Amino acid sequence: MDQPIPAPIPPDDSLGSQVRRAVIWRSGSQIVAQSVQWAATFLVIRILSPADYGLFAMTQVVLVLLNMLNGYGLASGLIRQSEVTPREVRQLFGMLLLLNGALAAGQALLAPLASAYYRQPIVAELLRAQALLYLATPFIVLPQALLGRAMDFRHQAKANICASIASATTALGGALAGWGVWTLIAAPLAMFAVRAVVLTLAARSLVWPSFDFRGAGHLARYGGVMAVGQLTWFAQSQADVFIAGRWFSPHVLGLYTTSLFLTQIFVSKFVPPLNEVAFTAYARMQDAPGQLANGFVRAVRIVMAAALPFYLGLFATAGPLVATVLGPKWIEAAPIVRLLALAMPFMTLQVMLTPACDARGRPGIGVRNGAIGATILALAFLVGVRWGAQGLATAWILAYPAYLAVSLHRSLPVIGTSLTVLAEAIAPPTLAAVAMALLVTIADGLLPAMPALPRLALLVAVGAASYAGWLVVFARPLLREIAATVGRGPAVPPAPARVAARA
Repeated sequence: MDQPIPAPIPPDDSLGSQVRRAVIWRSGSQIVAQSVQWAATFLVIRILSPADYGLFAMTQVVLVLLNMLNGYGLASGLIRQSEVTPREVRQLFGMLLLLNGALAAGQALLAPLASAYYRQPIVAELLRAQALLYLATPFIVLPQALLGRAMDFRHQAKANICASIASATTALGGALAGWGVWTLIAAPLAMFAVRAVVLTLAARSLVWPSFDFRGAGHLARYGGVMAVGQLTWFAQSQADVFIAGRWFSPHVLGLYTTSLFLTQIFVSKFVPPLNEVAFTAYARMQDAPGQLANGFVRAVRIVMAAALPFYLGLFATAGPLVATVLGPKWIEAAPIVRLLALAMPFMTLQVMLTPACDARGRPGIGVRNGAIGATILALAFLVGVRWGAQGLATAWILAYPAYLAVSLHRSLPVIGTSLTVLAEAIAPPTLAAVAMALLVTIADGLLPAMPALPRLALLVAVGAASYAGWLVVFARPLLREIAATVGRGPAVPPAPARVAARA
């Protein structure tokens, strides 16, 4: 009989210390990796046309849909277990191989249908090439799950950095070589391939797969619920592109999706790796509701302290930012960026709810929240699309607060906290970010006409000084908490739990 493999936790190492190191490695590597990718991405954006990004966005609807089924939910079930046997590892690998092979074939079959829907023949060719991504996925998911169980984010960090370098190099080379939209296809292929190789070597996870799935029902059930939840996330995250792709030209769709990329940088690039660490940590706390609730509230407070100035800064500096970062051909995107930035704080808080509920063994909460959100957002997008890209952006502002309100009502009792506690936690960074945005807007109105880059630099300096100054004067405990979280010393003990009564 296979002997269980417990999660390797050194006995003299506290969970707080492990989480701190994991956050530093995961978020630190994300910063390095994304810095490399962004440098290439923004150079590529300046070379390619909005129409190239519009065509690429059309393929992403199919790709994101099928990626919701690629087996990450199965791996999450493995992470939650206190003990794992070698047989379960082999079974998971077998499931991943079969599942992703089927997805690759399915995408090739769906390609002509997607092409006909968008009335763009090249979409079918792009989708067939992107089907190769699924072949690398099992060699990413399995080692990532094993390293995650061990709270080993150092090797994951190295893999992410190597993959980002490969992706950035391919993207920049393709753009300069005149590949056009194919540049956007080649870069992810390079990234997946390199990440799969590095992770597999780091985790030593190249095992013989087992296709005898007896006794693996718990993994399949948990993964199935997670997959349904991800499908609802797909419905809400891709509904706008699916609807707009039929209404907009590739040029206008490219303007909209690139604006969305710019405003979602924080929530899509920084929050997911933090959620990976949070899920593992919450899973260790699932039998201590008060501890989990305190950890969740603290995570929200720290994340929002970074997110809010980013989003409101985008709102206040959209014009010079777009002109500087994206270039003159993208200036039409500035009003869209300004509107979308106002919706992103609600989205950031929303995506932090699911890991805590999942870790409590209640993945169904995220599934139902996602289904409600998909309905609210899709209806809003169907109305907003009639007013072009800015109408679609306005739909985000109107629909997302309603979606978040429903999710908070359903999720907070499960997590073990209350809306009052959460509001008190994010009030200091919210007030500081609003004050910052007002000062930057006033400064922008007072500045004389000047090139975009120096104007942006001055506005960023005003924003950074005003936000930091407000926190120093009015929110010093928050600054001390941030310093304790990212510092090397012992974590500051959390404040006494303010746990909401369970229904």
